Amino acid sequence: MMHKTFQQHSGMDRRTFLRRAALGSAALVGGHAAARAQAQGDPLELLLDQIQDGGFGQGFDAVSRKAAASRTSPTLSAQTVQLTEQAIPQYEEIVARGGWPSVAAAKNMRLGARSPNVVALRQRLTASGDLQTNSGIAEVYDSYVDAAVRRFQQRHGIGVDGNVNQQTLSALNVPAPARLNQLKTNLVRLRSMSGHIASRTVVCNIPAAQIEAIENGVVVSRHTAVAGKPDRPSPDIQSRIVEINFNPYWTVPVSIVRKDLIPKMQAEPDYLTKNRIRILDARGEELPPAKINWYSEEAVNYKFKQDPGDLNSLGSIRINFPSAHGVYMHDTPYKNLFGDDFRFHSSGCMRVQNVRDLVNWILAEQPGWSRSDIEHVIKSGERKDARIAKPVPLYWVYVTAWADQDGVLQFRDDIYGRDGLGQVATSTVRG
Repeated sequence: MMHKTFQQHSGMDRRTFLRRAALGSAALVGGHAAARAQAQGDPLELLLDQIQDGGFGQGFDAVSRKAAASRTSPTLSAQTVQLTEQAIPQYEEIVARGGWPSVAAAKNMRLGARSPNVVALRQRLTASGDLQTNSGIAEVYDSYVDAAVRRFQQRHGIGVDGNVNQQTLSALNVPAPARLNQLKTNLVRLRSMSGHIASRTVVCNIPAAQIEAIENGVVVSRHTAVAGKPDRPSPDIQSRIVEINFNPYWTVPVSIVRKDLIPKMQAEPDYLTKNRIRILDARGEELPPAKINWYSEEAVNYKFKQDPGDLNSLGSIRINFPSAHGVYMHDTPYKNLFGDDFRFHSSGCMRVQNVRDLVNWILAEQPGWSRSDIEHVIKSGERKDARIAKPVPLYWVYVTAWADQDGVLQFRDDIYGRDGLGQVATSTVRG
């Protein structure tokens, strides 16, 4: 009945509405971006098939991920600069109209709910272009609101489930002026960094915890990352990847010995033994853990070296590049972290999902390192290094707001507080 009433009042069938709503954010930065997204074969068509008749679920999430993965334009590109520039006047207009309302916390803010709080949620989503004006019944969390929340979550790097959880609520309640300032701040960053990308380059956007492998101006693969904790931030990097280490040892940095290893040994005296971490003195001789006073700073005078293997904190691969910060990119045995919305758990290094795919691309021009060669050496457990004859340029950058190739605005938490906006632009629950 609701579907029929909507058609009678709007003269628009449900599929047409959903297409327009799905492109609402793109409309913020120009009609040409929306028009591009209507091309035949666009993953949005698949997404709309999932939306029709309330057909949400795992299929929707898979299609959403496919739509994101299909974008081939790099974050650092002239196109991103242009589309982000076009978004700023639109957000200035939103701010001039008074911004958007705050959304109050409420239980069960999900599909099928009825609540006065849904009215403010609709207004908020409409103001940012995620929801078509006057769609559905004001107090009902219907399929239109559900679809709009999912789009909002995807644009903000939040797990797409259609529910207004704490992370989503916090992001919804970042004020429009803060988002406008984010766009302006990041436009300066984008302008300064775009246009300098070599034919083969790796770029990691730290706030998005995402890595792009770029070849001839096209993203050939994207990788979810785990970056540095807010109190141990990953640094900005401009370097070149020079070497891949297979089945590496891990030498524990002094900062981690002091902050993590000493407290861990106080709580679990067998921690080093269980994790195959050996203590070496200045002469390279191994010491038993019982020889160390773990209730002092004595441990920082020794080297802690973890053997290769399944327990190694670097996993099976380390990607090396010159850096004054002593950081690198690597595999990890803790692959569950890649599924978190909050992916800032490291001490400054960058953990890479599907790292073998990235390394295969990095070594593509290196004789003797086919994918089968890579798999063979990893399986063997042998310590081996691959020097790269043509080092691959690498950038770690800090971008929290940009427009993607479809003109859809993307926002991420100002995880290290570098946008000058304080806590207001750090919305996601940590942990």
